[in-house]
Amino acid sequence: MAEQAMNHPLSQRHPFLTAFALSLAAAVSLGMSRFSYALLLPPMRADLDWSYLLAGAMNTANALGYLIGAMVTPAFMRRFGAQSALIGGSVCTGLFMLLSGFVVSAEMLLAQRVLAGAASAFIFIAGGLLAARLGALHPRHAGFLIGLYYGGTGFGIVLSALLVPAALAGATAQGVPHGWQWAWIGLGVMCFLATLAMALPAASIDGAAAPANGQRPVRLLSFGWSLGGYFMFGVGYIGYMTFVIALLKEQGMQGPQLSLFYAALGVAVVASSRIWAGMLDRFKGGQAMAILNGLLAVATLLPVLTSAIVAVFASGILFGAVFLSVVASTTALVRHNLPATSWSSGISMFTIVFAAGQIVGPTVVGWISDGAGGLQRGLVFSAVALLIGAALASRQQPLQQR
Repeated sequence: MAEQAMNHPLSQRHPFLTAFALSLAAAVSLGMSRFSYALLLPPMRADLDWSYLLAGAMNTANALGYLIGAMVTPAFMRRFGAQSALIGGSVCTGLFMLLSGFVVSAEMLLAQRVLAGAASAFIFIAGGLLAARLGALHPRHAGFLIGLYYGGTGFGIVLSALLVPAALAGATAQGVPHGWQWAWIGLGVMCFLATLAMALPAASIDGAAAPANGQRPVRLLSFGWSLGGYFMFGVGYIGYMTFVIALLKEQGMQGPQLSLFYAALGVAVVASSRIWAGMLDRFKGGQAMAILNGLLAVATLLPVLTSAIVAVFASGILFGAVFLSVVASTTALVRHNLPATSWSSGISMFTIVFAAGQIVGPTVVGWISDGAGGLQRGLVFSAVALLIGAALASRQQPLQQR
């Protein structure tokens, strides 16, 4: 029996362990590469005298790189396989984040954010494809396995919430002039360690992309409503994830509370894989995306309406428990409505729309926040975008019913 078990890859023998290892890819590509910036924005803005427009442009640059990477990834995977995109992208992301610890120029930091965004798209798309294939191997647990992959972003958020304040405190104690640089270096090292941990489990899943001539074309109009809803999700959610820490700091929340808030948000992201798994399996159209976008709009408005600590933490926990499940809902939508040979193209299509929305969101929210009403008004814009996304997604029907 032992010899028979050894003949089966890890992905068949231990699907949950494999999904957990894959989730480190999401931790790197989003949790650490993108969302750690919310914790670094206030000290970087204060040290480098940035406007909110420039601070938001840093995440716009990251999203621009993500869009470029999303457009290139399918061709790369067809030639080299998903594992090469996953591991190569993760190594490059760690390197680009590490380099941020050695520059202060806004132009250099913007370039770093573009490059890290492109590399993180390689990770995220490849990891999403591998998670979908892992779900196909274990259809009874497919929703949970896919949700666990995307929920791995929460591991990156929790790690950032612990590492960034510690690095800032250590740099301050040592009299380092730009303490935030230590945090970037620490995050880069964590990316390298995560890459080592995910390499072997990822290799146990079939990573060969279907050849271009073997894929059925994906018609954009077939997913028009859900693509529109996902674009507005990208516009809306990124404003919260970029500026919520800055808003709470303006409202008087101190360092330990900010770290606890962000860690609670990250833990909720991890838990979301279980919370919404049944809904992702049950709904074949855009219902899941619509419900989740509506909940995100509520979470976004809470810190705008009140600075009460209970409401603020409720906002973070609700937001964390929902927002990555919107991303998971697109993979589930692709898996429910397309043949396996078209999954790579379908996931890439949604990722490109997602990236386009994220390009718009941070800069617009930053521009609004520099005017009257400040960050509160900027987050109201985010909430409205999410509500529009919910309305659009609710119109998406399963393709077999069209």
